[in-house]
Amino acid sequence: MSNGPTNPTAAQPGGLLDRLLFAHPRTVGESYAEHAGIASRFGATMVAGGVKCLIHAVVPSVFERSASDCVARLNGELTRRRAAATNVDPDYVI
Repeated sequence: MSNGPTNPTAAQPGGLLDRLLFAHPRTVGESYAEHAGIASRFGATMVAGGVKCLIHAVVPSVFERSASDCVARLNGELTRRRAAATNVDPDYVI
């Protein structure tokens, strides 16, 4: 039983699925799965760093360097990824 018509060209370059899911990862030289994993890891790292920063705001002797170390580590990785991107001048790599 079909749920309606399908568009066989939706995932083709320029199609809706391509634009939503695949175009950006392609510009940074990654597959969708690679990009999803990397972006998820970056997001989880930022959330963890943010929680540590909030705890540090209440108890300053806890996580004294965690947030800044997290930002520095992510910045270093972004800088390396931008330099290695297939696009000569990518606006973003995550």
